[in-house]
Amino acid sequence: MALYQIVAEWTTYLTFYLLCAVFIAFVGYCLYVWHIHQKYDHIPGPPRDNFLLGHIPTFRREMNSDRVIHDRFLEWTEKYGPVYRINTFHTVSLVVSCPEATKEILMSPKYSKDPLAYKRIFHLFGLRFLGNGLVTAVDHDTWYKQRRIMDPAFSSSYLRGLMDTFNERAECLMQHLEVIAEERTIANMHRMVNCVTLDVICKVAFGVDLDLLKHPDSPFPNAIDLCLQGMIQDIRDPFFRHSPWNRKKVREIQEAVKLLRTTGAKWINQRRKAVENAEDVPKDILTKILKTAEELKADGEENHEVMLDNFVTFFIAGQETTASQLSFAIMELGRHPEILKRTKEEVDEVLGTRRDVLYEDLGKLTYLTQVLKETLRLYPPAVGTSRWIHEDTVISGFKIPAGCSILFSSYITSRMEKFFKDPLKFDPERFHPDASKPYFSYYPFSLGPRSCLGQTFSQMEAKVVLTKFLQRFDFSLVPGQSFDIKDTGSLRPRSGVLCTIKHCAKSTF
Repeated sequence: MALYQIVAEWTTYLTFYLLCAVFIAFVGYCLYVWHIHQKYDHIPGPPRDNFLLGHIPTFRREMNSDRVIHDRFLEWTEKYGPVYRINTFHTVSLVVSCPEATKEILMSPKYSKDPLAYKRIFHLFGLRFLGNGLVTAVDHDTWYKQRRIMDPAFSSSYLRGLMDTFNERAECLMQHLEVIAEERTIANMHRMVNCVTLDVICKVAFGVDLDLLKHPDSPFPNAIDLCLQGMIQDIRDPFFRHSPWNRKKVREIQEAVKLLRTTGAKWINQRRKAVENAEDVPKDILTKILKTAEELKADGEENHEVMLDNFVTFFIAGQETTASQLSFAIMELGRHPEILKRTKEEVDEVLGTRRDVLYEDLGKLTYLTQVLKETLRLYPPAVGTSRWIHEDTVISGFKIPAGCSILFSSYITSRMEKFFKDPLKFDPERFHPDASKPYFSYYPFSLGPRSCLGQTFSQMEAKVVLTKFLQRFDFSLVPGQSFDIKDTGSLRPRSGVLCTIKHCAKSTF
């Protein structure tokens, strides 16, 4: 009995001391959060929903309502000015729409990517996701090594050689649309261009034919969707992964990550064996990924996982950007018959009855290029990017203490009357060659040394697909569909852009 009493007393003491320790730690953390508030509260911003959670409840409400969260940021920008703060726990991020600061920070290599933000997508729900690849590498030297090796795969001479693949894959879409036109069924344009752009990136980057239009049961499009959803949920809602109601979704996302990385390992090993056997291999992205791994290995760094990081990065980013841009462009052309008419006239003038688009044709498609740029203004693929402030600085008259994240959003600045007259109007004339250029308020592919490596690739592909589509078909949007935006980490048309398709009267194909 005496032993039992001693154990009971010690258990009571330990429980008491543990509770005291937890209480002291909680109070200490609250004091630290209060200190952070005092440090940054001279900067304007919306009232916090909660002392500890900051603005997280607002983010969760916006996501649960299926609203585009960037519209909330736009409202706050118009209310609080070119610099305002948002709080999450003990961290502060500043949303900046000042063109001068955008130029200074994004164009300079001395501002690294935000380690807190990109750490969130290093892993996804416990599994390595984008890791330390080209997009997510925070350290400048690590990034520079990878970028230097990848650059030749996106040179103008190499891209010129991809025109055959762009035409070939676009032709597969045209053949698919011919069947839809003959059967007079509804075309979900986003789904179809998504298949085409994924086919293109797999063919030109990894040397693999998926032919997704003929194999709609492929798991890859859904895996990409799940990864994007998981990424944005994990960044904006830190409680998502811990909710018992989300366990099924989390498992599905984990399986999607496994599928992409397992596929990457398989394709990389096949290419490595081909190289070892002295077979002829294309000088594509996959070959560059292998070369990157060898250089990192020579420097004593990890290489196998970085190879997979870059595979997943290009697999997802290489198709998502172009697919969304094409979908929104078709949607806006369908909503503006006069713009559609002018674009088709230019296509007919440049291409005539010729089936394939030549590299030389791309520079002649001036108005179509304006249409694509205006699409990117309203629906930018890289909605936002962030940088880390390592030292005290001043932005728009506000002293910014070191140790915070600066968020830039092309979505915000592109929809502000301050920078674009009547900003919600779809007007390709904004990008006429003689029009004044927007001053650091339009950057759909980011800016500076960390801008998107594949932007030229993406725009060449988009021009080929859209040109062939407008040359061969007339279309109209199905009445009653929504033209709202769906935010899945990237922006997509909520209804998928449903169209009725018919052959052009003059078409000879």
